[in-house]
Amino acid sequence: MSELAASDLPTIYPEPSPRVIAKARPEIDAHARKFIAMSPFCVLATSGSDGSVDASPRGGNPGFVSVAGPNQLLMPDRSGNNRIDSFRNIVQGSGFVQLIFFVPGIDETLRVGGKGKLSAEPELLASMEEFGKLPRAVLRIAVHEAYFHCGKALMRSRLWAQDARVERAVMPSIAEVIHDQTSLGEPESQAVVEARYRTQL
Repeated sequence: MSELAASDLPTIYPEPSPRVIAKARPEIDAHARKFIAMSPFCVLATSGSDGSVDASPRGGNPGFVSVAGPNQLLMPDRSGNNRIDSFRNIVQGSGFVQLIFFVPGIDETLRVGGKGKLSAEPELLASMEEFGKLPRAVLRIAVHEAYFHCGKALMRSRLWAQDARVERAVMPSIAEVIHDQTSLGEPESQAVVEARYRTQL
């Protein structure tokens, strides 16, 4: 199978319109601020010093990522798997990050790019308490670009459509999957896994 080269791309894709280029803004404006305030979920992408890339889901109550200013976001880090791939990339790599924010029911998404730094300042952690718990660290993002993506991808996927929802029972629990893959841990049911999740939010 032949691979495309950079010179092939202009033969397949036309130049983006001036509007598509102009929509990328150098800061968080009123529209982006409102969208972030409604967003309970985003994906954080980072790159390591070795060129590796990590994409990690992040979530909380709507507005869990705080807009501290037109060029600064604050993202609390909640309980997870402790791999810290994203944070290792940030502190050891370039520090550049990309985020895509989602709002349930809205097909458009918001993309934000910038440079991240980690903080564990007690006062900052205390200001971002949620679910009765303090975050373990806070990611400060110096924003250099923000723009809205059109809704085509989510419309094609029908991500928010009620009749497209899949019953959880069609897949084994994550504990069962990992046990099958590694023989480690206990093959717990989804009900047991979800009960544990609720104590660790």
